[in-house]
Amino acid sequence: MTDARPRLLLIEDDPQLGPLLREVLDEVYSVTLVADGTTGVAVALEGTFEVMIVDRRLPGLDGLGVIETLRRKRITTPMLILTALGTIQDKVRGLDAGANDYLVKPFEFDELFARLRSIRRVYTGEGPFVRIGLWEFYPESRTVYSPYDGRTILTERENELLRLFAENPHRTYTREQILDQVFGSTDQPGTVDTYVHYVRRKTDTDLITTVRGQGYRLGAP
Repeated sequence: MTDARPRLLLIEDDPQLGPLLREVLDEVYSVTLVADGTTGVAVALEGTFEVMIVDRRLPGLDGLGVIETLRRKRITTPMLILTALGTIQDKVRGLDAGANDYLVKPFEFDELFARLRSIRRVYTGEGPFVRIGLWEFYPESRTVYSPYDGRTILTERENELLRLFAENPHRTYTREQILDQVFGSTDQPGTVDTYVHYVRRKTDTDLITTVRGQGYRLGAP
């Protein structure tokens, strides 16, 4: 059976943290753990990975050297530095070396997962997002990310409907106004109700709120 999880290269030499990270990340990613920088570069060049985590202090070749080497080799995979070095200067050096983000030890695993999701989305070109409650909406790529189930793709009309509400979160729209701005002149008011149902079915019933006697507006699931 093919492993559908995204592949993650973890370059971490700490004998306790490395295996622990691999175990936790394995819930979402297919993890390859490497314990030194020189081997990490070789593995990165031989394989295909969706994201990488690189410790700053590594034997053989330090984390900055790993990242700089891979960037010179035109490896564009998003990379996150993990380190105990947390000064502004340290962060600047890491980002200038080519890292996409920088997380200082100690850290919470929830934050690590969130940062990995963030740099992967930027890398895949999904563009800026709008937060709706716990959901993230990427109108440029017609994508919503659930806090529970991951990524969902919207149709063009579903996307334009949600974009209308997301860009005006405090405004209530009548069906006629939604028809005028999202749908065609030949569509009927019932079309709005149908597409509101479609968006709710793909996301959350509270993502779009019904305002009795007036129409619809953005919700807060």
